[in-house]
Amino acid sequence: MTNGPARTNEDTFTFVPQRCAAPTPTGTAVLGVVVSIPEPWAQLLVDWRGKVGDPQASLVPPHITLLPPTEVRVRERSAITEHLARVARRHPPFDVHLSGTGTFRPISEVVFVAVASGIADCELIATDVRSGPLARPLTFPYHPHVTVAHDVPTDMLDVAYAGLSELHAEFRVESFTEFEQLPDGAWAVAREYRLTGPPR
Repeated sequence: MTNGPARTNEDTFTFVPQRCAAPTPTGTAVLGVVVSIPEPWAQLLVDWRGKVGDPQASLVPPHITLLPPTEVRVRERSAITEHLARVARRHPPFDVHLSGTGTFRPISEVVFVAVASGIADCELIATDVRSGPLARPLTFPYHPHVTVAHDVPTDMLDVAYAGLSELHAEFRVESFTEFEQLPDGAWAVAREYRLTGPPR
């Protein structure tokens, strides 16, 4: 049993129906930054998320979070765009290897696909993203992962954990993506940033 704070899974984007969403103050927007998972693995993970009854399955594309949902002032959007473009120019493309599953239980009812390779690159980019106009603290240490089940019954968490335990996926990351939360709670792509930094 843990004495620490309950994990709120802030690393994962969720779709919030309009009737449930907290109103965003006038003059602000909610942004997030992610590494998108490419096909064919993206659809495989969507299918698995649907199989275990996760309502986010068809609403939130599979991804590795770099910046959790963060409220910003609309008047700072230009500065944020310039900031993210600078970050992308500092970092080169890199390879990611996803392998097997992990969980945040009992702190949070989450099962994820683990990032086995590419962790350091995600950490470096995430740290740069969370600076300047996007500087913010995290409740928990940054842990790159791909959520595949969130707040579903325990037996369905077990199904996801076992069913994807042998998953292996390797792909090249050429860019990261900025998302913006719409008034109805859905997420939309705002901008793509290509990684063009010198090789490490």
